[in-house]
Amino acid sequence: MRIACLHTAESNIGVFNKAAAQLNLPETQLYHEVRADLLLAAELNRGVTLDIERQTGAALLDLARHADAVLLTCSTLGPCISAVSERAGIPMIRVDSALAEEATRSGGRVIALCTAETTLQPTRQLFETAARQTGATVEVRLVQGAWDLFKTGAHPAYLATVAAAADDAYREGASLVALAQASMAGAAGLTRQARKPLTSPATGLIAAIKAIRD
Repeated sequence: MRIACLHTAESNIGVFNKAAAQLNLPETQLYHEVRADLLLAAELNRGVTLDIERQTGAALLDLARHADAVLLTCSTLGPCISAVSERAGIPMIRVDSALAEEATRSGGRVIALCTAETTLQPTRQLFETAARQTGATVEVRLVQGAWDLFKTGAHPAYLATVAAAADDAYREGASLVALAQASMAGAAGLTRQARKPLTSPATGLIAAIKAIRD
């Protein structure tokens, strides 16, 4: 089994390796490629352009040549997968799509947290689509100031800010809190509420394993 991951942040390699270890999936079964330039271009253009979509699709198809499944781990680029998934010949999975399905499965009030503004629209669309299948209500929130911390390398402060926002969401009555970006996953272990937020690396890897086996 070989799962290829397309990231836009180098730090997400460690995030996914940690999630794989928790699932007893050897690191040798993961392959990582980082394309930070794609997210930077999306931020500069305030969204995904046709050229960014083309470049992302080409990167995904290239990874598919040597893998049993491909995971797109960047929420901003998530919509790009639909244009090439049928041509890949193997499962291509958005980690945030797997997250949205799991988060809304039981209905209730779901609050999805984002840190990058470019992820808001694709995340909202994804979660609202998933919620229509289960009757869940969805709210997508931006954690103000967090992304600036991430981009300056202040990762402990970034995760602490996300954790505080997750705790606030649970105190406000959320049935489930979802951390919509893979970079946020480490914040789950810092929250103080009894119920932990759902994160995308584990849900994405589980979805990939299931897709390969099916």
